[in-house]
Amino acid sequence: MNDWMIGMAVALALSALPGAASAQTSSPSSTSEKEPSMSHHASGHFEVKLKPLPTYNQEDNQLGRMSIDKQFDGDLEGTSKGEMLNFARSGYVAIEKVSATLKGRTGTFALQHNATIDHGKPHLNIIVVPDSGTGQLTGLTGTMNIVITSDGKHSYEFEYTLPDTQ
Repeated sequence: MNDWMIGMAVALALSALPGAASAQTSSPSSTSEKEPSMSHHASGHFEVKLKPLPTYNQEDNQLGRMSIDKQFDGDLEGTSKGEMLNFARSGYVAIEKVSATLKGRTGTFALQHNATIDHGKPHLNIIVVPDSGTGQLTGLTGTMNIVITSDGKHSYEFEYTLPDTQ
């Protein structure tokens, strides 16, 4: 495993360390009247497959790039595909498109990740990209936290709001 892949593994593991935090989001602003929404919690597990991709700057081994393929189960049932960029062992950003059923409501949405390690202190933010929800997930907002256990198993905690259906 090269330094680039080790950096990616470290970046993913950021969320497993104490002190990892999620970003706070707010509902999208609009001048039109908003539908009522409620705050919800979803949790479950996921499998993730990361594959190295060519970088744009082959001379700089501190820059890395990977594809992301996930399979979610639990309150969120579905898959995601995305791409991750990292710098050394200090940070990563990623975007993934999720196609799933969330507690009975089906559609797609995008998640945006950013994570850093600053002087040994990890920071993780995963948010729903504003206005990315489709189908029955239109209007979805929220934050996700990833937990990685010592045996490498991944789980998620998802705090979200979704307009009530009428």
